[in-house]
Amino acid sequence: MQPSPKPVILTGDRTTGPLHLGHYAGSLKSRVALQDSHRQYLLLADTQALTDNAHDIGRIRRNVLEVATDYLAVGIDPARSTICLQSQLPALAELSMLYLNFVTVARLERNPTIKDEIRARGFGRDIPAGFLCYPAAQAADITAFRATIVPVGEDQAPLIEQTNEIVRRINAAAGRDVLPEATAVIPATGRLPGVDGKAKMSKSGGNAIPLSASPDEIHAAVQAMYTDPGHLRIEDPGQVEGNVVFTYLDAFDPDRNLVAEFKERYRFGGLADSVLKRRLDDVLQALVAPIRTRRAELAKDPGYVLETVRAGTERAHSVTEETKAEITAALGMFRLDPLALAEAGPALLTA
Repeated sequence: MQPSPKPVILTGDRTTGPLHLGHYAGSLKSRVALQDSHRQYLLLADTQALTDNAHDIGRIRRNVLEVATDYLAVGIDPARSTICLQSQLPALAELSMLYLNFVTVARLERNPTIKDEIRARGFGRDIPAGFLCYPAAQAADITAFRATIVPVGEDQAPLIEQTNEIVRRINAAAGRDVLPEATAVIPATGRLPGVDGKAKMSKSGGNAIPLSASPDEIHAAVQAMYTDPGHLRIEDPGQVEGNVVFTYLDAFDPDRNLVAEFKERYRFGGLADSVLKRRLDDVLQALVAPIRTRRAELAKDPGYVLETVRAGTERAHSVTEETKAEITAALGMFRLDPLALAEAGPALLTA
């Protein structure tokens, strides 16, 4: 018997800056774990980054290899996972344009993820068209690789729902199942807050711990974290929920029993914030140190990183072009080959 094909995962990141611990907790750790059991494509989403960074294309260009270096530093193996550059895969853009004919502007505007992001960025009605049309572009990304698994944050799940709507419309137009639907996989850790406790950890918010953070930077970030403002004395009962230090311990501390013990002691009083922060500092230092070391080694050989991306993009190009050809053929698009004449038949002669 032939072995069953591995499930296909598509994931990736916008190339707007180096990655941070929020990315690690939310997806990078899982990507490393899944690369043996799945066929995994990691998309360096430089075209998507343009949707709200067209005023600073240099930033996007500079960070392509930065993000790729982060992938390699955390343990992504280019022999087992394909790292590829979005803007160098023309099938993605062509499928995006095709899919826009299978979705309405009203539906794009109703997408909860897009509505929230438009509000957060203060676009009002000055919405970049590329930003509004992002759900169709993401559908193109996912379907071009025939991905059936897409790891996303909970706030991104509506994008996968819209991808599946487009897939169903394509399949209906073709009269058969040309494309598979995808399943959103939401990580258990969820969205990691910034070290200031506000919203999520983000590069632009200045509240992130980068994967290349120095020991001093990690220590300073931990010391600046909020705990419970009502926990003024060691003996005071403390609040665990919403406490940023505990959120990070839940995300990164491998000793679950110790974290549970800390929570119990903190709730009843008798555990100092300094003890929690010292533990978190130790955990993060141990986590980041090997990543930082590996990243520094990779930074000495940017040619290797570039070649990794080039080779991965070449492999991805073949896959995405094949999918595009299958979709256009299934939809009955005109072809510039002798078969087109045979299919046109008498109609062409009498036109």
